[in-house]
Amino acid sequence: MVKRGRIVAFLLIVLVIGAAIGTTFTNITNKINLGLDLQGGFEVLYDVEPLDENVDLTTKDLEATVAILTERVDALGVNEPSFSIEEPDRIRVQLAGITDQDEARDLLATSASLSFRDVNDKEYLNGNDIKQGSAQQNFDPNTNEPIVTVQFKNANLFGDVTEEIMNNPELENRIVIWMDYEEGDSYKEEIQKEDPKFVSAPGFSQVLRTTDIQITGNFTVESAKRLADILNAGSLPVDLQEEYSTSVGAQFGQQALEKTVFASIIGVLLIFAYMIVYYRFPGIIATITLSVYIYLVLLVFQLMNGVLTLPGIAALVLGVGMAVDANIITYERIKEELKEGKSMKAAFKAGNQHSLSTIFDANITTLIAAAVLFIFGTSSVKGFATLLMVSIVLSFITAVFGSRLFLSFWVSSNFMNNRPGWFGVKKDQIIDINSKEEVEPKVFGRKFDFVKHRKKFFRISIALVLLGVVSLAVFRLNVGIDFTSGSRVEVLADQSLTVEEIEADYEELGLTPSVPVVLSGDNNNIAVARFVDELSQEKVAEVRQHFEAEYGSAPTVNTVSSVVGEELAKNAVLAVLYASIGIIIYVTIRFEFYSALTAIIALLHDAFFILAFFSITRMEFDITIIAAILTIVGYSINDTIVTFDRIRENLKKKKRIKSFAELASIVNHSLMQTLARSINTVLTVIFAAMMLLIFGATSITNFSFALVIGLFAGTYSSLFIAAQLWLVWRGKSIKDKPIVYTEKKYNDGPQV
Repeated sequence: MVKRGRIVAFLLIVLVIGAAIGTTFTNITNKINLGLDLQGGFEVLYDVEPLDENVDLTTKDLEATVAILTERVDALGVNEPSFSIEEPDRIRVQLAGITDQDEARDLLATSASLSFRDVNDKEYLNGNDIKQGSAQQNFDPNTNEPIVTVQFKNANLFGDVTEEIMNNPELENRIVIWMDYEEGDSYKEEIQKEDPKFVSAPGFSQVLRTTDIQITGNFTVESAKRLADILNAGSLPVDLQEEYSTSVGAQFGQQALEKTVFASIIGVLLIFAYMIVYYRFPGIIATITLSVYIYLVLLVFQLMNGVLTLPGIAALVLGVGMAVDANIITYERIKEELKEGKSMKAAFKAGNQHSLSTIFDANITTLIAAAVLFIFGTSSVKGFATLLMVSIVLSFITAVFGSRLFLSFWVSSNFMNNRPGWFGVKKDQIIDINSKEEVEPKVFGRKFDFVKHRKKFFRISIALVLLGVVSLAVFRLNVGIDFTSGSRVEVLADQSLTVEEIEADYEELGLTPSVPVVLSGDNNNIAVARFVDELSQEKVAEVRQHFEAEYGSAPTVNTVSSVVGEELAKNAVLAVLYASIGIIIYVTIRFEFYSALTAIIALLHDAFFILAFFSITRMEFDITIIAAILTIVGYSINDTIVTFDRIRENLKKKKRIKSFAELASIVNHSLMQTLARSINTVLTVIFAAMMLLIFGATSITNFSFALVIGLFAGTYSSLFIAAQLWLVWRGKSIKDKPIVYTEKKYNDGPQV
């Protein structure tokens, strides 16, 4: 008997969720902060250097410098500027959506200039007369009102200034504190304004011949701290050296956003369509939970006040492909149980139980790679890693709990009884549950013997690796300025460009690209040029002004110093190394060391193929490719874990393996059981990656290429390398010591 109440409950829940998403989705997306690459803007990394080599900068000094930079940016009217202090003595500034980037660059690079003047604007003292870092926000011991205290180096000098001002009645017994005073500024004009340019204008009633000065007024705690920070910043003998900068034109950002969002929508719709066609009714359930997943990812990211970048959008789309993997694993297990003759309820329960540990292990290993990427990545890559981590957690929640909840309504309603076709299972595929016959896994109606041809696969991989080694040795990588140093200029035009006219533009600017200009984009309307040297601040402004006047769009300009380039290269190597170590530890705990070792060889195999591909094609290898490599590392280990998990399960059934042939049979059987899942998962993720490659912004073209190559390599290594290597190594000792499966509380892997 069909329990219609369960179906009605499902429909009501879906309607409520749909209404909630439909009414709030636009509001959420509008509130998400867009990165520089999506709305244009400016990012710069400063190395803060003391002018006096004998002085060591402290965190307090850097915070004071950030305070004055904030003051300057506030004057530009930038929405939500970002300032961050980075080790050892660096400050990163991000100004998204700023209109006049050249003005911002000039303003930020100017040394903080503090001066003490009278009301007629005559200068008496400057920041050098203040003891470094002495300004503090305190409270008046008598009134408990906020005040500012500061120490001058010379009591007599400050006393002489106050005495001179007191002797002239026109000067109103007042000292005006200015930051970045410019010729033509006037106290008498500024005092009439609601927000005057000068910092403060405290009065005094006696000659102050002391080093300890107390400034009182109608301060709040915040305004007093602000004044103290400004005084400290103005007294800092520091110089800001530009180590890295990115300047993105607004048109570039807008075009990149539109194209990448379009590509993302197409990719997600293809994934939805494939799931429905292949898995029938469960595919519909998957599209519902995936829609909820996308909504939750954007909601959480917006509540985290995260900054969405181009790689971040890619992470979201890839997350959909990876989120669907959890559904695929579960649905494939349910189909297997149905083919064994179990009832719909029994198959649903067994399928969910058997797939849970696999999904958990696969997500944890991907999470390790994402976490390492966040630790070692640059600002835009951190955005990618953040969104990837959020995606992994929410995909687990929606797939494990959401999909199971929705599907359970239909299964428990008895409506699905005797309807295996709704899961894509034909009745002639179902065997009698009482027979001892075992379901033979087939794909495309055939059974493949992967183990039999393992040596051929090994030879193919060895040959390809040798080809890659030769290519890397001869041609090396066409590394971008991220890993070396220099400048990169990307010009956008409304019409088709030619190399000759762009080179003529650079000749007019007195510049010569270090490599030939590369055209890309729709109708060759984007021209990319690289320069060995770092372009100066003045030259960057000149380049931007020239091309904006010539083509109506400000170019994107990146500059990287050799110091930062070396650090990025080192961090890239460390990221892959630490991710590998973390995965080895986890897989060893969950399975065994042999499994961990072969899994690492497989993922390094995949990462190497990406390097070889970029070496052979001469495509530019930049920092985003490291993000792609670590994403593939996570995906590859994900795929390998699914296979090992099935091998572990089949070993558990056998309990004791006495011969290599018996072990080989188990490995091949496990590979066949997981083959459909591997094919379906790689197809869904490739749908997303291919759409980003074909329709996405040109700035993530290489990133998308790396993902596509890595996905194919990851699937190949999972099927033909990892499990086969495990078989060879594990099988060597089987004659002397048969494999005996024993249960462990925290390690249920195969043990000898």
